[in-house]
Order: sequence, then C-alpha cells, then structure tokens
Amino acid sequence: MYFYLKHVKGDLSAPRRSRRKKMSLKSERRGIHVDQSELLCKKGCGYYGNPAWQGFCSKCWREEYHKARQKQIQEDWELAERLQREEEEAFASSHSTQGAQSLTFSKFEEKKTNEKTRKVTTVKKFFSASSRTGAKKEIQEAKAPSPSINRQASIETDRVSKEFIEFLKTYHKPGQDIYKQCKMFLEAMHHKRELSIEEQSECAQDFYQNVAEKLQTRWKVSPERVEKAMDQIEKYIMTRLYKYVFCPETTDDEKKDLVVQKRIRALHWVTPQMLCVPVNEDIPEVSDMVVKAITDIIEMDSKRVPRDKLACITKCSKHIFNAIKITKNEPASADDFLPTLIYIVLKGNPPRLQSNIQYITRFCNPSRLMTGEDGYYFTNLCCAVAFIEKLDAQSLNLSQEDFDRYMSGQTSPKKQESENWSPDVCLGVKQMYKNLDLLSQLNERQERIVSEAKKLERDLIDWTDGITKEVQDIVEKYPLEIKPKNQALAAIDSENVENDKLPPPLQPQVYAG
Repeated sequence: MYFYLKHVKGDLSAPRRSRRKKMSLKSERRGIHVDQSELLCKKGCGYYGNPAWQGFCSKCWREEYHKARQKQIQEDWELAERLQREEEEAFASSHSTQGAQSLTFSKFEEKKTNEKTRKVTTVKKFFSASSRTGAKKEIQEAKAPSPSINRQASIETDRVSKEFIEFLKTYHKPGQDIYKQCKMFLEAMHHKRELSIEEQSECAQDFYQNVAEKLQTRWKVSPERVEKAMDQIEKYIMTRLYKYVFCPETTDDEKKDLVVQKRIRALHWVTPQMLCVPVNEDIPEVSDMVVKAITDIIEMDSKRVPRDKLACITKCSKHIFNAIKITKNEPASADDFLPTLIYIVLKGNPPRLQSNIQYITRFCNPSRLMTGEDGYYFTNLCCAVAFIEKLDAQSLNLSQEDFDRYMSGQTSPKKQESENWSPDVCLGVKQMYKNLDLLSQLNERQERIVSEAKKLERDLIDWTDGITKEVQDIVEKYPLEIKPKNQALAAIDSENVENDKLPPPLQPQVYAG
C-alpha cells in the first residue's frame, strides 16, 4: 500500500518541474494544482500519503499504529501492576489490625486481582498480533464452520470459487497450501466481525503479507506468479467479505458519501473553462472519451473486488488522457490530468465515492498500490475528492460574490454566445445550447415572479393586519355609547294646556274693492 512516485510508469519529473514553474509564476490555474509535497507522507519517507492514514503512507501508518498499540498494552500492564501493589499494601496494613476481617478481605483481594488480570489479558489479546496459540485456536474453531459460511453462496461467489480452484491447480502443492490458508482466514474473519473495521483491515493486510512472503521464501515462486496469485487470493476472499466490510454500519462512510454527493450536486454549475480543462467536447471522439470516463468511474461502485475497482479508476484515467491528447494533438501532461479528473467526478457524481475509496484503502492488495499506474491514479482521485470538498471562489478564479450566487442557485454562469461558435460546430449542438439558455432565462424569470408574488402576499397580509390594528385602536379610544331613546315631540295643532296663553291664530280678512 505504499504509493511511490518512482513506481509510476512514465517520466513525471518534467510535469513536476513544469508544475513548480507555473506555481512560482502564480498562473491562473494555481487553484487546480496540488503541490507534490502535500501528496507525500508527512514522515518524509518519499511514499504517497493518504487522508485515511492521517497523512502517512501505509508503511509508516502501520508502524505508528503498532507503536500506539504496544504503548497501550504497556500502559495497561503498568496500571494493573500498580493497582495490584496498592491492594497488597492495603491488605498487609489491614491484616495486623483487622484479624477478624482478614478472610473476607483476602477473598475480595483475590477476586479483584483476578478481575484485573483477566482485563489485562483480554486487552493484550485484543491488541497483540496473531500468535501461534491464536492460530491453533482458529484452526480448532475452523473445524466447526458457522452457518453463514456454509449457507448457499451466490452465483458470483460460486463462479469465483471455481476459477480460484482452477487457478491454484497450476501451482500444485503451493496451491493446496494457499487454498487452506484462505479458508482459515475467512473463518477467522467470521469470528472477528465485532472488531473495528481498522482492525479487520490490519488482519487482511497481515494475511496478504504473510502469504506473499511464504510464496517467495518457502515455495520459491517467481515474483510474476506471486503477483498473479495475490490478485486471485484478493478476488477470492474479498468476494466473500464484501458485504461485511464495505461501508459497515460502525463507520461514518455513508455519512461522508452523502456529504460529498450533496457537495457535487451544489457544484453542478462548474464549467470546464473554470477548471481550465483542456478538453473540447465538441469533437465527437473527445465527447465519446468523456462519456466512457464517466461510465467507468460510475461503474466502480458495482465491483466487489478492490482490484476491479482500481481497474475502473485506471480505465477512466486512460480515457481522460486520450481525450486530452486528441484535443491538444500532443501527449497529455500531469498538469492537465488532475483538473480534467475533477471535472469528470463533478459531471459523473459517482455513487458512494468515499466508501469505495475507503474500501480500496483498507482491503486492496498492497502490491497494487505500491507500484504501477494504479496507485498513481488512485492517489489523484483522492486529491480530486479533497479538492472538491475544499473548492472555493479563488480555485475557480471567481469573485466571492459570484461564487456565492452560483452556490445558492440565484443565477448560473452565462452560456457560450452563438457568435462565438466555430463554423464547424453542429447545428444541433448550437440549438441545444440555445434552448438551454432559454430555459435558464425562463427559470430565472419564474424565480423572480415567484419571489415577487410571495413578497406581494406578505405585503397584503401586513396591510390587512395594519388596518385591523388601527380599527381596534380607534374603537378602544372612542368606545361606542348607546343612549336611551328621546320622547316624541307634541304636534303643533294638538291640544295642549300649556298653549292656552298663546294668541289665537290670524284669520284672513276680505276687503271689498
């Protein structure tokens, strides 16, 4: 599992010098580049590091892991010895003064000492490497296979088993030993499912290393045949362990998958121009290569064997290099590969990306990640995911305001104008981008209308509430008072004693002419 730069096929020193030169000149693509020093093990051994190993390479990580484990065992022993000494001193001091209670305290001391010893022994067995005693115990337990091992296997598992047996026949006696070791390992792993996934990974890596060493030292098998045998061993055992060790419930792999998937969906607006991707998808051959690369990176999730998942990453990377080569009419460089890989990941949004990366890291055959292009491409994929998680406005050469607007969905980058199209571009492609531009404009108009409608609704509600409050305030300030009905006024011509003193009405008089 050691990623080392010198094992990568091809001369990468020139691209590295070019990368350092461009970074020193602070080119516009500075956000896409990852310094090689950031990819290497932080211990300075020269191998590639990995975030899953806290920045160490697999070799240094295993060394640090074993040191921490041994330190924990030593601390547990010291704690147990100190507690035992304190209890013995307490017992000795109380024995002379409390003779009547000596028997009871002795039983208590013996019980507690046995309990401490049992705990320390359990811890030591839990952290210590597999010993001969443990191996003998596993062999004895293997005589009584569990029901899950003996149950009906799937069609794929049966096919892999038959292929593995046929393959081992070519190794004669070493093949029999390999098959026996694999069966014992699978049975041992069945009884270790309660352990953490990191400890199960350690068991698998130790098994790979032990089998490879035995083939080389004891059976004198050539390195080429050892590599083929290790590939078949990995395929055989991981086909059976896949459903137990891939994205287990005891880890946060699924949570990381959802976070990365949501992040990639939020970055759907990123264009190749923003990433400085040297790929022209208007060329049919390049477009086909891009589609194949996306298909390969998505297909990775359907594979069960780590080597097959790595093969999907390698095929995807080769399609990317071919697409760049066709576009530029010259061999692709490492500087062009990483931004294009980032673009492919953003465009494809592979399912369970983090789970697949963790699965490869934990259970892949070390030789696959130590040498060759598989390890290099896998390391670049880890860098691409890390870049996507930390992608910001500066990385895309955008202002913070535009970046925030694009991330919030308020607007989207402008599409390529029709007058900027080359005359060789297909009319259907132009029409497609024109329709996409119209749809984008309609979407923006619809969002504005919905926003204004909601604002109008809020204004009407506020206006209604304001009028209601004003009316209530007026009613409270000037309450309505209902007075009793007034008495009816007397008619003028009606008889009224109060009117007796009034003079009689005037009578008309007639004058003779």
